[in-house]
Amino acid sequence: MPNLFQDRYGMTISTQHSQAAERWQEGLDRLLSQNAGPDTKFQEAIELDNDLAIAHGCLAFWYMQRARPDDAKVSIERALSLAPEMTRRERQQLEATNLWIRGEGRQALAQLKDHLAEFPRDALLMRLAHLIYNRGCSSVGEPNFPPAFLGLLHGSAPQCEENWAFLAEYAWAHHETGSIDDAMRLAQRSLDLNPSNAVAAHSVAHVYFERGDAAGGADFLGHWLAGFDCPASSYVHLSWHLALFELALGQYEKAIERYDQDIRPYVVAKSMATLPDSASFLWRVQIYSGSPASHPAAPPWEDVCPLAMPMAEKPGFAFQVAHAALALAASDDHDGLAMMIGHLQQTAEQGDAFTREMVVPLVQGIVDFAQGEYAKSAQLLEPVCPQLVRIGGSHAQREVFEDTLLEAYLRAEQFDKAEAMLAERLARRPTPRDTFWLGRVQVGRGARAQAQASFDTAAQGWHLGDTASPEMTALNHLAAAVH
Repeated sequence: MPNLFQDRYGMTISTQHSQAAERWQEGLDRLLSQNAGPDTKFQEAIELDNDLAIAHGCLAFWYMQRARPDDAKVSIERALSLAPEMTRRERQQLEATNLWIRGEGRQALAQLKDHLAEFPRDALLMRLAHLIYNRGCSSVGEPNFPPAFLGLLHGSAPQCEENWAFLAEYAWAHHETGSIDDAMRLAQRSLDLNPSNAVAAHSVAHVYFERGDAAGGADFLGHWLAGFDCPASSYVHLSWHLALFELALGQYEKAIERYDQDIRPYVVAKSMATLPDSASFLWRVQIYSGSPASHPAAPPWEDVCPLAMPMAEKPGFAFQVAHAALALAASDDHDGLAMMIGHLQQTAEQGDAFTREMVVPLVQGIVDFAQGEYAKSAQLLEPVCPQLVRIGGSHAQREVFEDTLLEAYLRAEQFDKAEAMLAERLARRPTPRDTFWLGRVQVGRGARAQAQASFDTAAQGWHLGDTASPEMTALNHLAAAVH
């Protein structure tokens, strides 16, 4: 048995090379904090000790996060071939990672639950639990995964009070289950321990989103990203959050410029991992603007659609499929959509209840919206939206589909349904856009005085925005009509 070195979390790793252990630890810290270059550190560790199994395993983990499954399979096979030289903890960690890479999410989740019960400080498997729940909860049978993820982390909490990686994951689980103040406290403590931890910064952004504080969120992310390691993949996603805060403030030009510089696949890695950010941002600009042509400065869909095609040819996780549908529908790719829907319907007919109940109507509702069939779109999306958590992702990510339903109600003149949906949203966290949409409902009902008050409130909320933005232009037009 090789010498045993302790990692930063108090667990042992099997290697005779202290420098290899140090390089691996640096890579793990970068992986868990979503900073740039974990793969480089894992490769350096492997060059020092080619038999360091967990370095191969962590490299496989990184490849899988970057949507490179073939590379991930090669690395995890090399890691598992070294099983006789590993501790049981390391072997179990690699086995759970292998199940995830092979697409066996349910089995991976069951194994990592048992593992964390025995080794509660294993931060890599906490991260794996997050990814399995968040990206593929449909395949592991969790209809409401945030409480399940929070419950799993509760078991590790007594052992991990000062573990920055754990605190960041714990924060995420808290804001997704409605414990906003606790989420902020945990995320800030994680940042105190590791100021470059993008996972904790991500949770802070989510807290600002849940509070409806776009100005606070933009200020925080603007300053934090200025000191962040730009090549990291999470820079793209955090830039997406910042762009959404800017859209919420009515700052269209700034948000679109940020998309062009920091989010758009043409200028960042062209990977399936970037599809949701690009597709959901462009779809939002399109529906908030009123029509595809009403904001000519919006970036084109042409460099997003190639990322969507694999989900048409072979649909995967529902979260990715839904975002691919946004891209294909917005670009009128009828062949791609027909291929996607055909595969999904075949899966549904073979007895997949989740695909039948959730994925098919969600995709078809998106298609109907893009084709101007707003009543049909609303009819399909209405039963799906209350259970969107089943497709994975965060509340901030899933809101694009809720917004699509709400806009479909408005365009179909289903004002009662739109008002009920807006009442719940405004009670939870008032925003200028929802207030503007409420004004549109009131105009549709002929409630001129109420509409004027809503438009005045929305305009105040957008006082930092572009005066010629599509929404401000529409607001001013409607306000003048009811004055």
